[in-house]
Amino acid sequence: MSVTTSSFTLDDDIVIDGTTQLRAGTVITVRKPGSGELRGLALNSLINLDVASLETLAPRITNPVIHKPYAAAMAPNDMLQFGTEVIDFLLPKAAKPVSQAK
Repeated sequence: MSVTTSSFTLDDDIVIDGTTQLRAGTVITVRKPGSGELRGLALNSLINLDVASLETLAPRITNPVIHKPYAAAMAPNDMLQFGTEVIDFLLPKAAKPVSQAK
């Protein structure tokens, strides 16, 4: 079984206590979560882009690792990019447009 990944580029720096942790332009690779990485999370909360759930999931499936405090400091547009990648992994092929359902 091959590992499925996707990526997005941070639009904004992730800054914690005045220190830049990850710079805008950093490419974040997101790996398709397995059941173990979803443990303790409700799928509907991820589909609804619940920020707390996405913050919990982020360190489990990102490279470079977006630790929970980093996720909490992400700009909303970057969190939305991450959440969109997660949703894409969770949707069944039948729910995706024909061009993506490969």
